[in-house]
Amino acid sequence: MTIPGSETAPSAATLRGRRVVLAVAVLASSVAFLDGSIVTVALPAIARELVGQGAAQGPGAAGADLVLQQWVVDAYLLALGSLMLVAGSLSDTFGRVRVLRIGLVAFAVTSVLAALAPDPGLLIAARALQGVAAALLVPSSLALITSTFTGAAQGRAIGAWTAWTGVAFLIGPLTGGALVDTIGWRWVFAVVVVPVLLTLLLMTRLPGDAHRGADGAPAHVDVIGAALAAVGLAGPVFALIEGQRVGFGAWFVVAPLIVGLAALGGFVWWERRAPAPMMPLSLFRTREFTVGNLATVGVYAALNLGTLTIPLVVQELAGLPATLAGLVTLPTTIVSLLFSTLFGTLAARHGPRPFMTVGPLITAAGFLWMLLVREPIDVRWQILPGVVLFGLGLAVTVAPLTSTVLSRVPAAQSGIASAVNNAISRVAGLVAVAFLGIIAGGALTVDGFHRVIVVVALLLAASAVVSFVGLRGSHRAS
Repeated sequence: MTIPGSETAPSAATLRGRRVVLAVAVLASSVAFLDGSIVTVALPAIARELVGQGAAQGPGAAGADLVLQQWVVDAYLLALGSLMLVAGSLSDTFGRVRVLRIGLVAFAVTSVLAALAPDPGLLIAARALQGVAAALLVPSSLALITSTFTGAAQGRAIGAWTAWTGVAFLIGPLTGGALVDTIGWRWVFAVVVVPVLLTLLLMTRLPGDAHRGADGAPAHVDVIGAALAAVGLAGPVFALIEGQRVGFGAWFVVAPLIVGLAALGGFVWWERRAPAPMMPLSLFRTREFTVGNLATVGVYAALNLGTLTIPLVVQELAGLPATLAGLVTLPTTIVSLLFSTLFGTLAARHGPRPFMTVGPLITAAGFLWMLLVREPIDVRWQILPGVVLFGLGLAVTVAPLTSTVLSRVPAAQSGIASAVNNAISRVAGLVAVAFLGIIAGGALTVDGFHRVIVVVALLLAASAVVSFVGLRGSHRAS
């Protein structure tokens, strides 16, 4: 049974149940976020070992390194983003707990496969399978919260979820750097099995399908909608990534692009007519849902591009080891942990508009500070202050943003609503990362890093404008 929110003081049993739900939601999401970030500082070591074993040595080695690094990140994000809508629908149909459990087991297995991969092709395939499993985790975990907490309690819970999952995302580079410098990059993937097992153990305290969103309705999967969504998201993104590498005239770039765009059009057409649509288009009639998702595009495109680039610059330009590259992001982790719950609570009380406007601007200021980077790079002065500002802006922004997107969504549709928002954030990040080579000029130099920083700041400023204009007249997130 769903634990109800109430304006009266909840019982001790209800409070215990809520704490378990929040812990499970945080741990399950953290697994996906941790894996998405922990790999960033391992990319140079992965490229040195796996590309060095192949035929890409010599003049083409640097290009092969960049391609492998992009695909180790993008294969995961491509699968995660393209299947997020399907996973959210499955969560609403078959139950959050059941889908979470399946996703966690699959994630553990695919993490081991990635750790054991003997060559680039198999590593990229394992990363794609990890993305499939991760797609089952995030929307289900957030739907647990929205179907358990209401009102101000929901704002606090989402703030806590944001803080702790953000910590997992941001502590990943530190953990990954320590592993790379001590026992090797393969443990970057294997270590994720530990939080998976802990989450599965904690889930034994939850009833099997307590948070099923279908309210007793017969299970139904919109198979046609699911297939169209997956192809529609995967095709264009694949074409964008490969088109930069081999040219946009190649048939295996043009074909996925055309098929994917046609599938997206077919998805919208089908969802208007399907008797039980996977993604009810009525969700977008709500101002908060639509504006929140538009703001998500700029915020997460910027965050993915920025957080991927900083560890690479610290290692490849400043010459610091992977462990120190991970430590550079630690201030962001601390600030996010300290303040995300606070700003989630304040947004629930005062409305999300000021936080979603000011937060991205603070984050943009943090990145713009890094325009001070010059040779020789002084990380303490040129990068660390910007990282602190970046963390503060992140804490101000993310919890109010998530609360806004889900604030007017019925509990029975919270899984698909969360999935829409997460799919948008993942695809935005994936497209941004795919453009890294173009923005940086083909190689990561100081000038290339400056160009990346300017693009990141512009994306964040656009998100702030969307929130300021679009949320006019919106007062409270819940």
